[in-house]
Amino acid sequence: MHHDPVTGLWLVSRHHDVRQVLLDPDVFLPDNAQHSVTPLPVAVLRVLARGGFSLPPALANNGSPTHAGLRRVVTRFFHANRVADAVPVIERIADELLDEVRSRIDSTGDCDLFTSFAQLLPCRVLMELLGIRGVEPDTLIRWSDASLELFWGRPTPERQLELAKLVVDFHQWLTATVRGGMAASDSFIGALARHRLPDGEPLDVETAVGVCFFVFIAGQSTTGQLITTVLRRALAEPGMWSRVAGEAGLAEAWVEEVLRREPPVTTWRRVTARATELSGVRLPAGAQVLVMLLGSGSDPEVFPSPERMCPRRENIRHHLAFGAGRHRCPGASLARTEAAVALRAAARRLPGIRPAAGAGEPPMLGLLSFRAPLKMVVE
Repeated sequence: MHHDPVTGLWLVSRHHDVRQVLLDPDVFLPDNAQHSVTPLPVAVLRVLARGGFSLPPALANNGSPTHAGLRRVVTRFFHANRVADAVPVIERIADELLDEVRSRIDSTGDCDLFTSFAQLLPCRVLMELLGIRGVEPDTLIRWSDASLELFWGRPTPERQLELAKLVVDFHQWLTATVRGGMAASDSFIGALARHRLPDGEPLDVETAVGVCFFVFIAGQSTTGQLITTVLRRALAEPGMWSRVAGEAGLAEAWVEEVLRREPPVTTWRRVTARATELSGVRLPAGAQVLVMLLGSGSDPEVFPSPERMCPRRENIRHHLAFGAGRHRCPGASLARTEAAVALRAAARRLPGIRPAAGAGEPPMLGLLSFRAPLKMVVE
């Protein structure tokens, strides 16, 4: 436990403590999970207000009685059986993208696997699984990335204005899609339209948009970040690239080790509902808590030799990369599956690739809660 006087955050990094925080949402409230890290100036607030932007509590920041029902709507589209049925879809899209990657490598000698494969795959899969129409994948990715940077980054005021306009475009498209009434009844938006709150009232448009906002970002941006790290680490590990192409279960195990050691979601926030104690440290009411998901995966009390990538660990799924408890990531099964399919497909279709000469360390996404390579050039 460490209190940072500069940010005012209480940092929690031991696996046991992080798990305790996540499993007690009545004491450690999720209310601040989506608050902007950098205060939004008046000019930015005006842009958001004019665009009708609002994000009422929906999923990650919802500690109210409405959370359970909304979560059930989401999990129906992301539960393990449905994801297993979607594997052919994921494999088909992966092969289509890798055809283009291979063609580009053959013609130019190199290719950026982040922008041409890892980033596009989860976006296109999400669009197919949720029945999203009328928007290009590149647009959804741009909107999603802008939302992450605005709320979890430290942009300049000028950059905040640019991002706010993109976020408003995203929110207005979501609102029009939810309100349009044209979504198929068996689609994700159709399910939200049918949902009833605990008092029997239909779900309001603003909250439905909030659910979509969170799901669309988590379902594409963070999964794309995970896939990039999985590919990069496998390519750097001697012998791993050729092994994952044919060794049963190894791609899945490698994904788990990357999630433990280098998850795309590195931290998450909570706020104490009342004064409480954690590991002998007294926290006041209203304490801003930052749970260090990345650090918890390297706790030597849980993971022996945590610095080693060991895909045959006995407790390989004991990491907290997807959280725990009531607010555990509902898309965990899909993210795991997409990353394993992506790794196996890339290793089979691109057996002779290597990091491009002179590429060096890639630029990194460095937001409060998100970290991943923004480029992966191979030749």
